[in-house]
Amino acid sequence: MDRKPQTLRPVDLARAHGLSTQAVRNYEAAGILPPADRTEYGYRSYTPRHEQALTAFLALVPGHGHGTAAAIMAAVNRGATGEALQLIDESHAQLLDDRRTLRAVETALQDLIPVRPERGDTFVGPLARRLGLRPATLRKWERAGLVEPPRDPRTGYRVYRAADVRDAQLVHQLRRGGYRLEQIAPLITQVRSAGGVAPLASTLADWQDRLTARGRALLAGAAALDAYLSPGQPERH
Repeated sequence: MDRKPQTLRPVDLARAHGLSTQAVRNYEAAGILPPADRTEYGYRSYTPRHEQALTAFLALVPGHGHGTAAAIMAAVNRGATGEALQLIDESHAQLLDDRRTLRAVETALQDLIPVRPERGDTFVGPLARRLGLRPATLRKWERAGLVEPPRDPRTGYRVYRAADVRDAQLVHQLRRGGYRLEQIAPLITQVRSAGGVAPLASTLADWQDRLTARGRALLAGAAALDAYLSPGQPERH
């Protein structure tokens, strides 16, 4: 059986991962790879340890993003393992928060009271009473772009159409769930662009799929990093 060479050229490391040699040098400069030894002619000389570091980094990127993955590897390579683990914990906490947000959105959409066409348009006072809010709250949401009622051209009063009532209901549900206005704004934009709540079913399913993929990526990255943190263990293929 051929033994793996104990020294690797930058090009060997680059080709094995579909990278350029400049990318490998950049990763070393950023601390993602440990410092390489130099040959007597000044060329970099990498080892299987560097290859394992690069494998760990590339496995971390899909779950954590390039910046966080780079920070994790740089912390590990300077001996700050606790700092690296904290960064990993923060990514998992963000994923958990995103899952909770998705559940809150799904619940909010399910709890929406269908807007009956026969109710017609309404004004700020009646809508505020219907939702159990102060009119000033609806005006605040309007300033934040979460509801966009047009004005009656004759009176100048705000007129809430069925779609505006739907948006106000959705904002109300999410606010009750503890979400800030800036967190709610992207969802309202999605509702409007989708043409209503019903078409969002596929969007929510895609969102769930992305969260699942991110969770799996975090696991894969953790396994690769654990292998890097445990030198001398047999490699698993």
